[in-house]
Amino acid sequence: MNWKTPDLRVHPPRSPRVRLGGYVILPRMLDKGRALLAGTNGEYNYNCPLDQQFLTFTGLDAEALKAELAAGKSDAEILAWVQAHARPRSPAEILAWSAWQEQRAPDNPEARAFFNEIHQKLAPHRTDIVTWFDLLDLDDYVSFGGRP
Repeated sequence: MNWKTPDLRVHPPRSPRVRLGGYVILPRMLDKGRALLAGTNGEYNYNCPLDQQFLTFTGLDAEALKAELAAGKSDAEILAWVQAHARPRSPAEILAWSAWQEQRAPDNPEARAFFNEIHQKLAPHRTDIVTWFDLLDLDDYVSFGGRP
């Protein structure tokens, strides 16, 4: 995978479970932002509801982050920018938030119906798919040829 300009028409972004600076979601968001800038984002959307979970927690703006990506910054440089501009959080707060995100499941009837529809389409026999991260990982796997 070309991390500088990922082609999300050929492979998925990093799993939402992958961490950068303790933050889940961030590496995936960076992949989608870089692909958007390169015109290679395919079906993936930057600043989607999952990305907005990270943005809400940090208090960052999607367009400001995208501008940093457009400047060609590496993951380490982006992390330094995040740490300088995000709402101050202790390492324990970041760890707790990331752990909560990893376990987050649909929390209302509409979200549950949406989740179940995708789950049933992709792999109805997979009883281990219970969180949003589980569903995203499964969708990425199946979308690029994996057999559930």
